[in-house]
Amino acid sequence: MKNSDLIIRQLKPSEYDVLIDVWTRSSLPFKPEGRDTKENILDQLKINNNRFFVAVVDNELVGAIIASHNGRKGWINRLAVLPEFREKGIAAALIKKSEEFFLSNNIKIFACLIEDWNEQSMRYFLNKDYTEHKDIIYFTKKIGPEI
Repeated sequence: MKNSDLIIRQLKPSEYDVLIDVWTRSSLPFKPEGRDTKENILDQLKINNNRFFVAVVDNELVGAIIASHNGRKGWINRLAVLPEFREKGIAAALIKKSEEFFLSNNIKIFACLIEDWNEQSMRYFLNKDYTEHKDIIYFTKKIGPEI
């Protein structure tokens, strides 16, 4: 694959099912009855500080990332690349596009949360100049287990 074959663009609302397929084929857990319902994703696409970027090769959606910010910090979520397209610079291109989005909004701190079982993602982000912080403890409150 040549870099000229790769297109990074925003997800179209009509591509929800393809996005879910990429997450599934990439072994990325998701909440289809909670925060990842079609209705929720379509609502999130309308929020100005959210971007769902996708990687497309030969008209096939092969990767995705969610970039969002709260005005202070940019968050990278749900980075996924189909297994057969890994090691081709697609994840790096998705991260770069996310970081450009943050910078265009004057956001200069980029962050991601990675679950402790996902060593591959941890290694990847360390190689992209992200710093691991073992001194931060993450708390959540969910209205229900499906969220």
